[in-house]
Amino acid sequence: MEGIDSSEVCVSDRREEQQPDASLPLSAAFLEFLSENGLDPAVYSMAATIPRYIRLKPGMESQIAEIEGELKCGLEKVPWLPGFYAIPPEIQIAGSKAYQQGKIYGIDASSGAAILALDVRPGDHVLDLCAAPGAKLCMLADMLGSTGSLTGVDVAKHRLAACRTMLQKYSLGDRTRLFVADGTLFSLLPVNSCLRRMEGSTDLEENGNTFSEWTSRRSWKDRQRAKKANATGSQHLQATSEPELIYYGKHSGLVGLCKSDVLCPSADDAACTSGYDKVLVDAECTHDGSVKHIQKFEFWGWKTLDRRVLDAERTDNLLQLQLRLLTNGFKLLKTGGSLVYSTCSLTVAQNENVVQKFLSTHPLADLRKIDSSDCWPCRSGGIPKTLRFDPATSQTSGLFVAKFSKLPT
Repeated sequence: MEGIDSSEVCVSDRREEQQPDASLPLSAAFLEFLSENGLDPAVYSMAATIPRYIRLKPGMESQIAEIEGELKCGLEKVPWLPGFYAIPPEIQIAGSKAYQQGKIYGIDASSGAAILALDVRPGDHVLDLCAAPGAKLCMLADMLGSTGSLTGVDVAKHRLAACRTMLQKYSLGDRTRLFVADGTLFSLLPVNSCLRRMEGSTDLEENGNTFSEWTSRRSWKDRQRAKKANATGSQHLQATSEPELIYYGKHSGLVGLCKSDVLCPSADDAACTSGYDKVLVDAECTHDGSVKHIQKFEFWGWKTLDRRVLDAERTDNLLQLQLRLLTNGFKLLKTGGSLVYSTCSLTVAQNENVVQKFLSTHPLADLRKIDSSDCWPCRSGGIPKTLRFDPATSQTSGLFVAKFSKLPT
């Protein structure tokens, strides 16, 4: 299918009072990237007008006044997004007791909207295929409550370890398991209730063949593996490696199960009946929609941006990665389940074009309207039923959101 004209979705309809400073010192290479994608460089001077967003842990509403005192600012409730509050962009939350005690965490409102679009219900089995750095994972765990399960996957072990720390800090990891794995190849399904439990077999447990309760203490074998990885500078899992389970909660369903059963790759059609109810694919992208992220390159150096984001070979590989992540996430989805694809890029190539290519080869994928979006401060994407957040329209970071359901065969 032909790609969509990028002029259909360029950021242009901004409010008059937010006219930006045109003298923002973006690199020539980045300006060329924006021009090629039909994007207005003026959007990157809006950082000072975009609030910072935090999510309040459920049950902490009575402590808002105390939190406001710690942060030395008011918390402005986001009317269209439950549990979210806006604070001035210059406020730092990391030093506050509220943050250190797990009462609040930072997450952009657009990311919260993408999670809300999944419509997670208690009892669901949920997969976050690109889980790091962890704020989305925490929100998903909150929505699940005390039933269902949450599986987080990321290719970078150090970033997934940060997810683990967040889940433990906010006491949200009880029903969660975390796998270091390539999201394009990950094939483990939710824990099946019919799997064999071996809780009474001490021999198996001593041999390490079953899951006992998770502990942060690592075996000698794990320590040696980590030492070898550090020595080689490897932070990412090789594509051929098996998924590595680095955390599982007490009620994640693993305790007492035979490891070989849980870690067995699924058959091609197994997910239709035993797959995930909800899948989030917040795919790796060029991050050009995150205005505050792009502005950091003024300090990191624009050559770093050129190398990380604008290299032509990397960009081509990125588009393939996004399509493969979406394809694999859909493969792991149960019939009737919902998948949300999102990126924080403003480009058409990483969003509408990826969705079009995916739909052209997946007849069971049904692009769905996001019902809760009627009151959201966003606009339609270049494909009907898709959504776009951007600084000018939404007062958030840029985010593209598309929702799919899996039709019966």
